[in-house]
Amino acid sequence: MNKFLRIVFGFIFLSIVSCKDVDKRTTGEGQSEKSTQELKEETTLAIVQNAIKAHGGSFYDTANYEFVFRNKMYTFNNNDGYLYRVNFKDSVQNKIEDVLQNGSFSRKINNELIDLSEKDIAKYSNALNSVIYFATLPHKLNDKAVHKEDVGETVIKGEDYDVIRVTFGKEGGGTDHDDVFMYWINKKSHYINYLAYSYSTNDGGVRFRSAYNPRTIDGIRFQDYINWEAPVGTPLKELPVLFEKQALKELSRIETEQIRNLNAAELIE
Repeated sequence: MNKFLRIVFGFIFLSIVSCKDVDKRTTGEGQSEKSTQELKEETTLAIVQNAIKAHGGSFYDTANYEFVFRNKMYTFNNNDGYLYRVNFKDSVQNKIEDVLQNGSFSRKINNELIDLSEKDIAKYSNALNSVIYFATLPHKLNDKAVHKEDVGETVIKGEDYDVIRVTFGKEGGGTDHDDVFMYWINKKSHYINYLAYSYSTNDGGVRFRSAYNPRTIDGIRFQDYINWEAPVGTPLKELPVLFEKQALKELSRIETEQIRNLNAAELIE
């Protein structure tokens, strides 16, 4: 082989080796990093999906229930988007009805529709939405405004839990979109037995909730909570340890009562 051919073949060989190295850099390490992130997101989604399935799954899609919470009658209907309603009497016995339907809020006093400021609309709709949100956990954890992340595992009272951190986007996240939530999901049952959140309004606060009195009514699991208070600034991940040490103060009870499946009631009637 003459000198010219050796130079040509040498150049071709070096070009092939160089291309392979470039392929490794552009498709190897990059692809591996991307796959790790995708795998983490898939794991988070699977944990949440299993929790939703355990608590009610597809039954949520057509759910139509009523319940009493702190002497107010709430209803939620998911048959066509969502329709939330609360009925109660104020301090002077006026009959109040608040309705939140697919993002649109209205209030009636003694059956008459009233005008509200944007501030009051936000206040009342957020109050109604919050009650339904907690009563039907974890149904809404797949909403577009929900940003969720698997932040590890822990043990509470001898049982293994996945830990999911949740934040909310500004668009669709409500007036308290800057709140931070954490959910402890049992690895075996997939139930949310504990949750916590921190908020910044009214000088801020930290709460930890432990579930009790679970009951499944026509496919959907409802549970009550003991609401525990922790010092402002306490990291949410530390709350289970403080809970087991009995270092948290009981603040209130979150109890849903007189739960009734209205779809089933209609069939009976």
